[in-house]
Amino acid sequence: MTLILSIAIIITMLTSLVLATRWRNLRCEGPLPATLFTFVAILFTSGLDVGLIMFPLVDFEVYATEASYSFANPLAFEFGFWGFLVWGFYFLTTFYFCIVEPKLKLFEIPAIKFINNIVIVGTCAFTGYLFLIYLPDYIDGITDSARFALVGAVILFAALSSTHIRFVAILSISSTWLFFALIAGVWLYSGMGITGLAGSMANVGDYFRNIHRFVLPVSDYHQFYLYWWFAWSIMIGQFVARFVGGLKAWQLLAALLIVPSIPIAIWFSVLYYHFDNGVAIDGLRRIAMIIVGIIFVVNSLDSLIRLYTQNLGLTVDRLGIGRYIALNWLALFSLVLLYQFTPLEIEWVGLIVIGLYAAVYALVFKRRAELATH
Repeated sequence: MTLILSIAIIITMLTSLVLATRWRNLRCEGPLPATLFTFVAILFTSGLDVGLIMFPLVDFEVYATEASYSFANPLAFEFGFWGFLVWGFYFLTTFYFCIVEPKLKLFEIPAIKFINNIVIVGTCAFTGYLFLIYLPDYIDGITDSARFALVGAVILFAALSSTHIRFVAILSISSTWLFFALIAGVWLYSGMGITGLAGSMANVGDYFRNIHRFVLPVSDYHQFYLYWWFAWSIMIGQFVARFVGGLKAWQLLAALLIVPSIPIAIWFSVLYYHFDNGVAIDGLRRIAMIIVGIIFVVNSLDSLIRLYTQNLGLTVDRLGIGRYIALNWLALFSLVLLYQFTPLEIEWVGLIVIGLYAAVYALVFKRRAELATH
């Protein structure tokens, strides 16, 4: 599995580099063009979930103690697993759905469309399942009944939000500002000041000094993260491409690599200061983190629900709002429960998506003359 992943990463990164250089001035615009901030907010909140908020509290300890992570500090690893280069996956798919898919319509081919929608529905439910099983790590002492009730409420809220694209955009922008407020609140409460933050952020430099070592998996845990990015890449690109507001290809790549990485680097640096100085995050700060994390889960789910329901023609206009919400809630909550009895791993989903990449690459090459005539 590592070899397949490594080959896929190298091919997709080289493709992104070629697209951003040879066709650097090609204008990318979706059917619902938005401002750069709105586009990035939708991308940021759709493509990330509660793990961004909570995982560093656990991950730093792993990176500080295991030998495979000895070549850089824990903050550099956490940033490398969530920031900068990995956002190149989203550039490739966003570019594809802006420029190539409208001309070739490969995702309308029945087999590709079927597999793609299975991946979207399955990953959507798997996201809810991961939220369910990790809740005890986020909320101490939460009961099983409360866990299931909270997951059910999150799925219901996501189904409601997905009923109109305007709701998805509003929630994405709002949760982005909430994330900024969370960063500011935790930073101010810590007393680390500008100097402490700058000193902590300096550790991110280890990532850029060793950036070549983050391209391929450095451990099984890193491989899990990379497969997760692959699993999400096609469906997130398919969703957010509609909001691209006329950026040139090189600008789109630069925006995706740099803009989301800035708040990620700041947030992780704030958390790393607490880890490095043995300062616990509890009380209101912990509650605020949980709330923002839950909203991020809703953002991820509503984007995916919106995507697969449109792909399958199961829209609000066709079903009515009541049936639409009930159908999506029942389907996703049932799948979340079923995941408890299956051995599904995100690596398997990632392998299926890599297979989709291979099929699309082959079809684009086969129909390259058709593409060139448009």
